[in-house]
Amino acid sequence: MTHFTNLISIFKILLPTLTIVVLICSGFHAQNFGSNVHEFMPYGTRSIFEATSVSGIIMSYDAFQTVINMGGELKNPRKNILRGILISMIITAAIYIMLQVTFIGAVEPSTLAKVGWHGIDFTSPFADLAFILGINWLVILLYLDAFVSPFGTGVAFVATASRALAAMTHTRHLPKWLGRLNQKYLIPRYAMIADLVLAVILVSLFRNWNLLATVITASTLIAYLTGPVTVITLRKAKPNLNRPFKPRYMPYLAPIAFVLTSLAIYWSMWPTTIQVILVIALGLPIYFYYEIRYQHLNLKEQLRSCWWMIGYLIFMSVMSYVGSEGFGGQNWIKYPVDFVVIAVASLGFYYWGIKTGLRKIDLYIEKDDKK
Repeated sequence: MTHFTNLISIFKILLPTLTIVVLICSGFHAQNFGSNVHEFMPYGTRSIFEATSVSGIIMSYDAFQTVINMGGELKNPRKNILRGILISMIITAAIYIMLQVTFIGAVEPSTLAKVGWHGIDFTSPFADLAFILGINWLVILLYLDAFVSPFGTGVAFVATASRALAAMTHTRHLPKWLGRLNQKYLIPRYAMIADLVLAVILVSLFRNWNLLATVITASTLIAYLTGPVTVITLRKAKPNLNRPFKPRYMPYLAPIAFVLTSLAIYWSMWPTTIQVILVIALGLPIYFYYEIRYQHLNLKEQLRSCWWMIGYLIFMSVMSYVGSEGFGGQNWIKYPVDFVVIAVASLGFYYWGIKTGLRKIDLYIEKDDKK
């Protein structure tokens, strides 16, 4: 698995790098960036945030979670988890920023003068640009990459998603059989099959790539949202719990991460936000079933500790509807006031979640810690 993902990763790094070099050498027009702020950013700052979720930019940076999900299999996780996350983010940022700079600079100024950026509507931007410039061998490689890159990402996420699903069986929130490992390869085979079924359903429902990317991004962000609250709550509940990876700056980083994640969810635009929240709500019956049957904990106390999340999801749905028109809202709260409202309210929900968090850690987690 590691060797395969390494090969795919090398290919995914080398081809964009080659594309950058070839397109820049074929002709780079610095005047395309404009000579002032208005020419450089003609549609204002809001358009930057509008593009992040819809175009799949956030999802492109999502690979860092592979390092975290596979952290239990790493040597020296205290150092290598942070190192892996930083390397992943830096390489991804460098490649995508340079690709964007290259694309802007490679477009012919005469074409841009005729139709403007609105008229540049390529189905496959870099492949179409390479075709226009007559670099046919690069076109072939880019279309090959259109298959290889998603395939490699899919293989990596099969490993991480199945392990995340299998891990939920240890806290008795899902059937035990989902966590069973194949005796030969030591992989959670049943969890992989369950993920495959869910993936087929999602692809069948959301056949448009842009919509699917937005839905996946919003769903992932909502899942990430619990991280900052959880890590601080667990530190308060069990300060002496064995933690191979315990960054000291988390009390300062957690609220910032929560606010930024909230803004990114808002960027997913109405009605995607409410659609994703409703899909997540479909999992509540499964949660309540296993919570009541196996946990033997005070359900009333459990609900008291999750009201902040319910309130948060309702707030984000309403805010997405009444927010600025650039994000699909009714423009009752205009940009950038909507950002300020979300940031302030998110901090309130963050501290509410920490204050009402359970102070008794899950017994099954304690048992795993003692092994």
